[in-house]
Amino acid sequence: MAEHRTMQRAALLDAARSLLSEGGTEALTFPALAERTGLARSSVYEYFRSRAAVVEELCEVDFPVWAAEVSLAMERAGTPEGKVEAYVRRQLALVGDRRHRAVVAISASELDAGAREKIRAAHGGLVAMIVEALAELGHAEPRLAAMLLQGVVDAAVRRIELGAAEEPETITEAAVAMALRGVRG
Repeated sequence: MAEHRTMQRAALLDAARSLLSEGGTEALTFPALAERTGLARSSVYEYFRSRAAVVEELCEVDFPVWAAEVSLAMERAGTPEGKVEAYVRRQLALVGDRRHRAVVAISASELDAGAREKIRAAHGGLVAMIVEALAELGHAEPRLAAMLLQGVVDAAVRRIELGAAEEPETITEAAVAMALRGVRG
């Protein structure tokens, strides 16, 4: 029975990712989740109490995967500058991943305080990854520099997500260049 519930929950999360990445916030409804998974609508409520709860769990499941990918890319870099570049590039490469698009599709204002706090904490963990490299580069305030660097990444993510006139590769190169110039000075 526990295995069945785990499989159903995973199917619901997968359906939620698809709905969010295909149609945004409006597409994520419990009737749509039920239809995608073949469950009764009332059964969906047995797993999640709200859309925010679905997004919160998506973050709990998917964010560590993204963080591990960013961390691995940074580990492969040989220099502090290489780590900064890997930090920016890997996060921007993940923008196209439907797991990422799904979570971005719902604005933080629609989530309850607990969900927003979990997302903030997860992003804080990402920022913490780059602090050491920035300290190695000689920044007097490496944590502040890391927060500002993440601001560059976040702006580039939004630009890519909006389907800006520029190609994602152009946005990525601009963000990398800005980040590297900024962390050197």
